Amino acid sequence: MRRLLATIAMGLALLTTPGRTANAQDREAALPPLIRGDQRVVIAMIDGLGPDYIEASEMPSLRGLMARGFSKTVLGVMPSVTNVNNASIACGAWPEVHGITGNSYYDEARNALEYMEDSAYFLAPTVFRRAADRGIKTALLTAKKKTLGLMAPGTAFALAAESPTPEAVARYGEAPPIYSREINYWLWEAAIDLLKNRPEIRLIYVHTTDYPMHTWPPTAPESREHLAKLDALIGRAVAAAPDAAFLITADHGLNAKSRCWDLTRACKNRGLELRFAFSAERDKYVKHHRNLGGAAWVYLKSPNDAPRAQAILRGLTGVEQVLTRQEAATRFHLMPGRIGELIVLGDKETVFGDLPTEYENLPPTLRTHGSLHETRVPMVIYNASGTIPPPDQLRYNFEVTRTLFRDPR
Repeated sequence: MRRLLATIAMGLALLTTPGRTANAQDREAALPPLIRGDQRVVIAMIDGLGPDYIEASEMPSLRGLMARGFSKTVLGVMPSVTNVNNASIACGAWPEVHGITGNSYYDEARNALEYMEDSAYFLAPTVFRRAADRGIKTALLTAKKKTLGLMAPGTAFALAAESPTPEAVARYGEAPPIYSREINYWLWEAAIDLLKNRPEIRLIYVHTTDYPMHTWPPTAPESREHLAKLDALIGRAVAAAPDAAFLITADHGLNAKSRCWDLTRACKNRGLELRFAFSAERDKYVKHHRNLGGAAWVYLKSPNDAPRAQAILRGLTGVEQVLTRQEAATRFHLMPGRIGELIVLGDKETVFGDLPTEYENLPPTLRTHGSLHETRVPMVIYNASGTIPPPDQLRYNFEVTRTLFRDPR
């Protein structure tokens, strides 16, 4: 019953969300398909692969696809965290359409903070559901088990390397730990096996973990080694499926951070009690980032507190922008009912989260994301059988999938 009520409430929120105009929807529907017929498709969502990682590594397989196909640096959606971008790529749509606005969601009515890890939060069909409606089989391979709960419905095959099935362990061996580089290699070995032995699966979505990017900067030897092995596996995947289209992008980049604010404590110490504040980065993978991120949702005890809260927040070192709910929803195409009353964005070096004090100087090893400074990501389209849109129509990572399995008007 609680799930049903939550779903109904989310549906009502969608009805009050400013969406795209009819003309914009018509233009999108009129786009020619990127994939024609029953061509196989591999969508590779390389978590955390900012352009600086590609620039610092050789990656001959990926560079070959870029040279022979289409490549461009595009933008991810905001906040620049995994769930939001993964959902947008899986739907080919803005968050205002699918409803996923962070790694966590604060239910104001219930005063409950929950992880966004359930497909009930989705308010738009994914490529997996659209394909299933056409009788097309798909697979979702992910390092993180949270992605299965969020996106697996509609797939014919779903596997999380973090918690593999006994059948997967028997076939591929024990999966490495989630906090490792090696788990990405294991995942791609499974993808290659599906490409070789399961031709009835026409779409495979591969979602890696960004733990290596959180741990090592682009120029670190460990990072280069990770991307060299990942690149070789991508090359093997292309060789295993020369008929397939490869659509490669990422959810966000990463930056080293030097300062963190606990917004609840900072406001309290300046005479204002907040109802609640949390980082949009908050998820269960604390070792990645300590749940510190460059965007935060702030909830007030009273609407009358908004001017005072904005003044306090804007006065904190490293706070780049403070937006109202409606300003953020309009600018970033977010669903108003699923974000804070105020949205706080940090500069390139500033993040937000829960601390024992209001402020902390961070070690140089703390690398994370969430802000506008981690939105640049690569897009690569290789061997697509349909029509690649003009470059000016490919500005965001999710636009690589927006025509997949959609019926043309």
